[in-house]
Amino acid sequence: MSGISNRAPALSYQERKCTVMSSLPRLQRLRNTALAVLSVMAAVVAFAVGAPQATAAGSLPCDIYATAGTPCVAAHSLVRALYSSYNGSLYQVQRASDSATANIGLLAAGGYANAAAQDSFCNGTTCIITKIYDQSSRHNDLTIEGAGGAGAADVGAPADALPVTAGGHQVYGLEISAGMGYRDNSTSGVAVNGQAEGMYMVTSGTHVNGSCCFDYGNAETNNLDTGNGHMDAINFGTECWFSPCYGQGPWVQADLENGLFQSDAGYSKNTSNTGTGAMPFVTALLKNNGQDHFALKYGNAQSGSLTTTYSGGEPTAGGYSPMHQEGAIVLGTGGDNSNGSIGSFFEGVMTSGIPTDAADNLVQSNIVSVGYGGSTGITGSLTAGSEISLRATTACCTADYIRHQANAAVVSAVTSSSPALDKSDATWIVRRGLAAGSCYSFESRNYPGDFLRHYNYQLYRQPMTGTTQFRQDATFCAGTGKSGTGTSFASYNYPTRYLRHYNYNVYVASNGGSNAFDSATSWTDDVSWAVTAPWAP
Repeated sequence: MSGISNRAPALSYQERKCTVMSSLPRLQRLRNTALAVLSVMAAVVAFAVGAPQATAAGSLPCDIYATAGTPCVAAHSLVRALYSSYNGSLYQVQRASDSATANIGLLAAGGYANAAAQDSFCNGTTCIITKIYDQSSRHNDLTIEGAGGAGAADVGAPADALPVTAGGHQVYGLEISAGMGYRDNSTSGVAVNGQAEGMYMVTSGTHVNGSCCFDYGNAETNNLDTGNGHMDAINFGTECWFSPCYGQGPWVQADLENGLFQSDAGYSKNTSNTGTGAMPFVTALLKNNGQDHFALKYGNAQSGSLTTTYSGGEPTAGGYSPMHQEGAIVLGTGGDNSNGSIGSFFEGVMTSGIPTDAADNLVQSNIVSVGYGGSTGITGSLTAGSEISLRATTACCTADYIRHQANAAVVSAVTSSSPALDKSDATWIVRRGLAAGSCYSFESRNYPGDFLRHYNYQLYRQPMTGTTQFRQDATFCAGTGKSGTGTSFASYNYPTRYLRHYNYNVYVASNGGSNAFDSATSWTDDVSWAVTAPWAP
């Protein structure tokens, strides 16, 4: 949309099935086939009535859509395979030290990203993501987007900006800041000129804004706004293009070019659609027959089912019915490279034809089974991937923990009876230091990609931008507590300043100085922290 408003192989499921069945007598094969069909029917029924449902082993999103007759024509993920048989590269990184590139693949066919390969390749330097591979046979790979009608050429996203857990493995997502985006203008199989298609992406409700346009989907092939109906992409953000919108968002909308649509009228006709709120992981879904009907859905990517916010006609005026899609694929910007938006991307696909609701439901069930953001099982230690809480040791404040509140880092009491939100706000994930692997960075548990960093000596929770300044500000080096107990954390770029609580706020403070928070009184106690089990594992 334009900015006129403001990446040892195992046999696949089918290969294993054929190997086993070929050794069985014909009657046994028929019996097994019948049982398999009954099993799938039971799974669909169970999902429909709301019973707990685990997707069949080896059945990943593009397997599900292919079975439903709407195969993937694009399948992008930095996190995992989207076909059970896929064992290729997920994405490519380029390091700053020598401009060398490396492809990041999977731990096993049909599995999760080999993030350790990225960590090794980028050790001692920084990397950006330069390509996101299409796992489908269409090879619709995304590369860094060039200049467009509304934005200069984009830059690649930092490769380590969005560490998350999926399937019990540490992996990386794609964190888009303004000026970043990816695109493929020469695709194969993507819908054009009113053809039907569906698409979904897993994103986050905690890294959003109201600028144009965090999109994933079908766009123009020339990076220009070529008119109404020339796009068909999922948009996710807090921009309300057509009033009224309800709630604060972020909303799943359809970017059909020159408008973010929540209905055929543009504005929301659904007063209950107040947005997803600050959900750490969101499934966003759009499907469009290209002629006279589109639908929007969203779901919590960690639990539950999909909610349909709109299902009805295309916009009736202005060239949207039928659609005029051009078949490019865009990620992170609008169709004319309007690139003021921010957002998170973990996985997404586009299909040929409109998937059934039953297929969408099974895909959502599979996404939930990934366990996005789940615990690694390591808690209470300064080990990468461990969840921790940081408790003050000063006599006055031994029930107080570092937590984020309105983006600022504060200390406040947290107990077993505290609200769940307070417990989540007081839980941090230990990461390798963004500026030095021997030190530590602390990622918010409920705001993926946001880290503790100091600014003007005060601590805040902010999204990782990839700059050298941010990396240094968000890195802390551990040592024995200055009081003789616990752990003290020195600022990486101000090594004589330590993480300190003072008057309920958190600073990097020296032992004596011109600032009130540098006071020598109780300094050794205030900079000594107990690394504890997390309040919200």
